[in-house]
Amino acid sequence: MQKGKSKFVTAILSGFLCAAVSAPALGARHGSQQFSSDNRSGAAAATATPEPEETVIRTQIESIYRGFYQSYRLGAGDAIAIHIDKHPDDSLERVVVSPAGQIYFALLGNVQVAGKTVPELQDYFTASISEYIKDPKVTLSLLEANSAKVGVLGDVRAPGVVILSHPMRVLDAITAVGGITDTGSKEVSVLRQYPDGRVQTRKVNLKQVLAGKGGPEDNFYLSAGDTIIVHGNLIKKLQTVSSVMGIATFFAFLSTGR
Repeated sequence: MQKGKSKFVTAILSGFLCAAVSAPALGARHGSQQFSSDNRSGAAAATATPEPEETVIRTQIESIYRGFYQSYRLGAGDAIAIHIDKHPDDSLERVVVSPAGQIYFALLGNVQVAGKTVPELQDYFTASISEYIKDPKVTLSLLEANSAKVGVLGDVRAPGVVILSHPMRVLDAITAVGGITDTGSKEVSVLRQYPDGRVQTRKVNLKQVLAGKGGPEDNFYLSAGDTIIVHGNLIKKLQTVSSVMGIATFFAFLSTGR
């Protein structure tokens, strides 16, 4: 498992470091009644001294990357590899999780893998295969994390990646990471990147939602790749999130799993 883990995490961190060097500009001019564009240039971001809020976001993103392999729960579309030492015929170089959350493994038949972490699944395969192979040495690797997911950063209890295993609204995703901290506010920004590179921001007032006064437009459904920023003591105000070094790689990671 260590080899697969190292390869996957190294790829993510390499992308983060590349983004930190290049800081590509994602903003573009585009009007919208719900989302507002972030237009600060990448060149300006690269030369400006990082604000404390930017440092917080970069630190949270790097922490998420490092802990991702251990905590990520598999979902439909993810690709894994299963290697059994000295048993190449029983190994799988690449298998994709079906929409039903299963993979087919010859020795075991259909195996439900959705909702399990890579370490949990490796332990399961090791125990189950031991009925057919004596003392099997199983290595399970995560090749691609393609299931729909969103990021939640800022003043929340456990910043991280949330899998969209079912339709989720803004408040659902924040609840999934433990909720807002005592120092957090009810002001939330939702960032959405489009295929052409535009990054747009939508402001959400959770105070209205929690008071039962907000409408569907205040607690809207999320799309794969969205990033939620919860403001508060850590991130008081950050107008140009799309220019934060490393955020481009994070957007790509949420969208493609690589």
